[in-house]
Amino acid sequence: MRIRATLNGLSLRLDGNETPEALRKALAEVPELPLEVEVSGEIGVEVLEVLCELGRERGLNLRPPRGERFIPYTEVVSQTLRAGQRVESPGTVVVLGDVNSGAEVIAGGDVIVVGKLRGLAHAGAGGNEEATIWATVFEAKQIRIAHHVAQAPDDPHTARSPERARVAEGRIVLEPWGKR
Repeated sequence: MRIRATLNGLSLRLDGNETPEALRKALAEVPELPLEVEVSGEIGVEVLEVLCELGRERGLNLRPPRGERFIPYTEVVSQTLRAGQRVESPGTVVVLGDVNSGAEVIAGGDVIVVGKLRGLAHAGAGGNEEATIWATVFEAKQIRIAHHVAQAPDDPHTARSPERARVAEGRIVLEPWGKR
C-alpha cells in the first residue's frame, strides 16, 4: 500500500496484500481528505468494505492502474510460420521469419515479425489497445489489435522500411517502425 498527497486529496495504491486493519490504521494517521484509489492487485471483500466505509466519510474515486501492463512472457518462434500453423500466447510473440498467408499469430501483448507478415496477426487479443504489431514487411490482408480490425487497401502497400501498427483515435494506423 502506498499513500501520497495530491492536489485533490490522497492517492492510495493497493497492491492486494493489504488487510482491513492495516488499511484502517494507515488512513487513521493521515488527514481526512478525499481518496483516489488505484487497485493493482486482488483485494478481498473485507478491504473493499473498508474502502466503501471510508468513501462514505471522505469521498472516493476509483481509477485503473496507470501505465502498467502485465505481459506474462515473450514467446520466440524461430522459424517461418506456414499456412495452417497457429501460435497463440498470453504474452508477446516474436517470429524470426515470415508469417505466410493462412498462418495466424495471436498474442495478448505485441506481435513482432522479423520478416514478412502475410498471415493474420492479432495483438492485444485480451483487449489491450496499447499492443502493437511490428513487421519488417507488412503484406497482411487483415490485422487486429484488441477489438479493432484493419483490412489492407485494394492498392498494394509498398513500404521501404519496417512498420508498426497501433491504435490511434479509435482505429488502427500503420507508421514507420522508428516513429513514436
